[in-house]
Amino acid sequence: MADTSSRILMGTIGAAHGIKGEVRIASHTQEPEAIADYGPLETNRPGLVITIESARLQKTVLIARIKGVRDRNAAELLNGVELYVERSRLPEIEDEDDFYHADLIGLDARLDNGVSIGAVSAIYDHGAGDILEVRDERSGDTFLYPFTKAVVPLIRIADGYLVIAPPLDAEPGEEEPD
Repeated sequence: MADTSSRILMGTIGAAHGIKGEVRIASHTQEPEAIADYGPLETNRPGLVITIESARLQKTVLIARIKGVRDRNAAELLNGVELYVERSRLPEIEDEDDFYHADLIGLDARLDNGVSIGAVSAIYDHGAGDILEVRDERSGDTFLYPFTKAVVPLIRIADGYLVIAPPLDAEPGEEEPD
């Protein structure tokens, strides 16, 4: 498998849409249609490169036409394909308060007193807001935190850490009262 450390997940192809080969895409770009602006996209399937010819937002779903895909059967074969772009093709970030989610992976997660509770291992978006996953390297346990300003009040990418203020005064490893 190729080195994926410099690739950023831009979206995932979902179900076919209609009979003319269009697909639904879960886009991870700030503006969903912008995924089409990156040109050919690498995928998680060896040798498969995807070019989005056109894309439109239909309510909350991105509907796209893929180059070379003209019928539903071909579109269905793409279900689950992840779309990537090389990090170097993304615009540079000028504001220190802005970042790509991929920049957070691997950051040390600390409490406000400086105690490390693990490293950021993933960020999930299930529709109601982003969730930050922190893995404690010692125990292997993972903890999920809402990715909000209240719970993650400080992010220092250049310094390699972020601060977690656990909600409801709960700390990782503490059990909830009965």
